[in-house]
Amino acid sequence: MSTKLICPECIKKQEDIYRLREENKRLKDKLRIQERKISEGPFGSSTPSSKKPVKPNTTSKKKNGGAKKGHKGHGRKVFDRDQADIIETIESETLCPDCHIELHIKDRRERYVIDFRPSQVKKIIYGLPRKQCKKCGRIYQSKPPGVLPKYLYGNKLISHIAIEHYLKGKTLGALEKELDVGYGVLIKILHNLANIFKSIPDKLIEEYRQAPVKHADETGWRNDGNNGYAWLFATKDLSIFRFSPSRAGKIAQDVFGHQQIPGVLVVDRYRGYNKIQSDKQYCYAHLFRKIKDLEKEFPDNEEIASFIEETLPLLAEAMNLRSLPIGDAEFYRRAKKTKTTIIKAMNKQARHAAIQNIQTIFRENEDKLCFIIKMSTFRF
Repeated sequence: MSTKLICPECIKKQEDIYRLREENKRLKDKLRIQERKISEGPFGSSTPSSKKPVKPNTTSKKKNGGAKKGHKGHGRKVFDRDQADIIETIESETLCPDCHIELHIKDRRERYVIDFRPSQVKKIIYGLPRKQCKKCGRIYQSKPPGVLPKYLYGNKLISHIAIEHYLKGKTLGALEKELDVGYGVLIKILHNLANIFKSIPDKLIEEYRQAPVKHADETGWRNDGNNGYAWLFATKDLSIFRFSPSRAGKIAQDVFGHQQIPGVLVVDRYRGYNKIQSDKQYCYAHLFRKIKDLEKEFPDNEEIASFIEETLPLLAEAMNLRSLPIGDAEFYRRAKKTKTTIIKAMNKQARHAAIQNIQTIFRENEDKLCFIIKMSTFRF
């Protein structure tokens, strides 16, 4: 009986081949992730558009400005005559500057101009009749339109000042010159306006807390070159924004308070919402994108492809269920069926670590991932 001798050198070479193959595969996966971060940003498909380093419509080829050579222009595009706000006749000289003889009209030409005419402040005197009841003797006086009690300045002027200053960024000095209203008066007007609306934010927050379904989210927001965050707290009919340099959970806590609030709060998996005293539902759209990103990270993995093919339609069905024109009984039936199918898919045995990571999210947060049942009570 002969025994085949195995060359130790051959074994070493084969081990090197296996090792290099694994290392090559690992480096390719790492390179693919880096390329995605370069093109899509640090959070994949969940990256906000403001954070994406390369926009979809970006082209690497630089285009020369201007029309192509030989292109015939169409001249300046103007508006139609019936679209004009003002039609004004401009009078010209009556005598020839050279001959000093009277000029006669040959024809008229129109010049189309788009210009700005600043708002004019009008001083108005309202005649307010006072009437008296013949029986009780009580006197009634008419109220001027669009003016707050005991206010000298009308609501239209106050609204114009607030919009120009806060929304359009016009300085109070510029408004003073434009409107011929004193600088101190402008400050007093804005202070009075702030006092009028002082209680409104608290009332909106209370309405938000009592809503049966509410959403909360935050995103990066640069202001004057400084990093910060924009927070959104929204219902179907209400949106509240908070801007802060911090992403700390205290910002959300200030809005929700420390007491138990009714309804369901829909959020992503950010831990800043964990202390909120409310039933929570994790956003399926975020999880949908997270699962879809696996296809880009592992394009050649059959187990990943099979998992995506099974789960994405289920999540899409769950998200679109409440928008279907069906009755409550049919809605509850479909919701229960979809929920059962999702749980079954997440409890299947998986070998790939990326799939196990997704399944763990669903298994450990089952109480926050059954919105198709909870939300059914609060259908819009």
